[in-house]
Amino acid sequence: MSRETIKYLIDMIPEKDIDTIYRVLVRFVPETEPLPDEIEAILEAKADTSPTISHNEINWD
Repeated sequence: MSRETIKYLIDMIPEKDIDTIYRVLVRFVPETEPLPDEIEAILEAKADTSPTISHNEINWD
Protein backbone atom coordinates (compact mmCIF):
# COMPACT_ATOMS: atom_id res chain seq x y z
CA MET A 1 0.00 0.00 0.00
CA SER A 2 1.37 3.42 -0.91
CA ARG A 3 1.23 6.67 1.04
CA GLU A 4 -1.08 8.06 -1.61
CA THR A 5 -3.52 5.23 -0.98
CA ILE A 6 -3.46 5.91 2.75
CA LYS A 7 -3.98 9.64 2.15
CA TYR A 8 -6.94 8.83 -0.09
CA LEU A 9 -8.44 6.56 2.58
CA ILE A 10 -8.01 9.24 5.23
CA ASP A 11 -9.86 11.71 3.03
CA MET A 12 -12.80 9.30 3.00
CA ILE A 13 -13.12 9.24 6.81
CA PRO A 14 -16.24 10.99 8.14
CA GLU A 15 -15.51 14.25 9.96
CA LYS A 16 -16.92 12.88 13.24
CA ASP A 17 -14.23 10.15 13.31
CA ILE A 18 -11.21 12.36 12.60
CA ASP A 19 -10.19 12.63 16.28
CA THR A 20 -10.21 8.86 16.69
CA ILE A 21 -8.12 8.33 13.57
CA TYR A 22 -5.70 11.04 14.69
CA ARG A 23 -5.17 9.30 18.05
CA VAL A 24 -4.43 6.03 16.24
CA LEU A 25 -2.08 7.54 13.66
CA VAL A 26 -0.11 9.63 16.13
CA ARG A 27 0.98 6.41 17.88
CA PHE A 28 2.98 5.51 14.78
CA VAL A 29 4.97 8.76 14.74
CA PRO A 30 8.36 8.20 16.38
CA GLU A 31 9.04 10.22 19.50
CA THR A 32 12.12 12.40 19.69
CA GLU A 33 14.74 11.96 22.38
CA PRO A 34 14.41 14.47 25.24
CA LEU A 35 16.90 17.35 25.29
CA PRO A 36 19.41 17.59 28.15
CA ASP A 37 17.49 20.41 29.85
CA GLU A 38 14.28 18.39 29.61
CA ILE A 39 15.97 15.40 31.24
CA GLU A 40 17.26 17.67 33.99
CA ALA A 41 13.75 19.06 34.60
CA ILE A 42 12.27 15.55 34.74
CA LEU A 43 14.89 14.40 37.25
CA GLU A 44 14.35 17.53 39.35
CA ALA A 45 10.59 16.94 39.40
CA LYS A 46 11.04 13.29 40.40
CA ALA A 47 13.38 14.29 43.24
CA ASP A 48 10.99 16.96 44.54
CA THR A 49 9.63 15.85 47.91
CA SER A 50 7.79 19.07 48.75
CA PRO A 51 4.71 18.55 50.91
CA THR A 52 1.46 18.33 49.01
CA ILE A 53 -2.17 18.87 49.86
CA SER A 54 -4.62 16.10 49.19
CA HIS A 55 -7.68 16.74 47.08
CA ASN A 56 -9.96 16.18 50.07
CA GLU A 57 -8.18 18.80 52.19
CA ILE A 58 -9.11 21.65 49.82
CA ASN A 59 -12.15 23.72 50.70
CA TRP A 60 -13.93 23.79 47.33
CA ASP A 61 -16.85 25.96 48.52
